[in-house]
Amino acid sequence: MDLLHWWYDEAELTALVGEERYVERLGELLSQAAARDVAAMGIGCTRRVDRACRFAGTCSQDPVVPPGEKLASYRHGGIPGACSSFMDCSSPHEIDVTFADGDDHRSVLLFRDHPGKARLWVDGVRVGEGEWLDKGGIWVEDRYFTIQIDGPKDHPEQGLGDMGRQLHTIVSLLIHDAERGTTRILVPEATESWTDPALEVRDGTGRVYSTREARAAGGTPDRIIPLDEPEARAG
Repeated sequence: MDLLHWWYDEAELTALVGEERYVERLGELLSQAAARDVAAMGIGCTRRVDRACRFAGTCSQDPVVPPGEKLASYRHGGIPGACSSFMDCSSPHEIDVTFADGDDHRSVLLFRDHPGKARLWVDGVRVGEGEWLDKGGIWVEDRYFTIQIDGPKDHPEQGLGDMGRQLHTIVSLLIHDAERGTTRILVPEATESWTDPALEVRDGTGRVYSTREARAAGGTPDRIIPLDEPEARAG
């Protein structure tokens, strides 16, 4: 109820507490909400991205999980329980909420029209403060939340991004370990053309590829990093 009140009475509450506090509290409430609570807001979801889903009766139910199994990370169709991802296509906040498999972790991104204004929470903790964030992130192995951020200005291939993308051509990769609550940022070197970097986790290490296509192709990664030894920022 707190979330719905904060969402539907935005104009009144913003006038009372100011825009910055309104946004901060919205992120906090979304970080505490169950999937069916986010569904009750009426924003887009896995079943229907562009507007509120018509399966309110389904979303309001508790999901059915077989013994010994976890919730599927991509939930859709007429099964009990709300979806695992939600996207707001109609408000200036551009909300993106994604639950990891089992709903053990969740990310909350308020993009707010510009990567420099975007705010990100993972499990209720602010992540990537001061960085220019991409519009969406990806859960890897249901533990590592990855999101692209603006890359180094002095990279030899740096330039304006493609049409429709507000980050520059070369980007860095933020990796947040939700189990340990630690964050690292990987910055491409001059010889690394990271236009769409992606992480793969294998044998306790992180393998970083320059693009998602390169990762899918299974070639040689640009870097292999130990995931059990996080750094605040890595070059």
